[in-house]
Amino acid sequence: MKNIKLLCAAIAFAPFGLAAAADFDGSKPMLCAAVNLSECSAGIGCESVTADNINAAEFFRIDAKKKTLVVSARNQSRPPQRIERSAETEHLLVLQGSNDGVEGVRDDGLAWSIAIDKISGKMVVTASGDEVAFVIFGACTVI
Repeated sequence: MKNIKLLCAAIAFAPFGLAAAADFDGSKPMLCAAVNLSECSAGIGCESVTADNINAAEFFRIDAKKKTLVVSARNQSRPPQRIERSAETEHLLVLQGSNDGVEGVRDDGLAWSIAIDKISGKMVVTASGDEVAFVIFGACTVI
């Protein structure tokens, strides 16, 4: 947990010159860290959760050129996710995809979207499934 906080602090307090020079347009692979997570359920609302609570990864790698998202959760190996769609606005790189869920667990999978600020590397991940949604705020760095 200490390492996550240090990485997040390093990303958040990087000198502006470094952040502006970083390239978050998808041309280079990125390592992203989940910082704040929320789970929202139909009829119940949203609550803050930890990555462990929802079986999410604290870190994941994005390679927009290869159209892959590599997620590793504790004690669970997952195949790379395919980035099915990508788009850019003036300030955002947007990546989208879906998955069939976790093998052996009754779920219908998730549709997900990642928006990464092309200057700062800050990101928001949204994922939705059957009467559930997740919102993850974090940051990415070029690797």
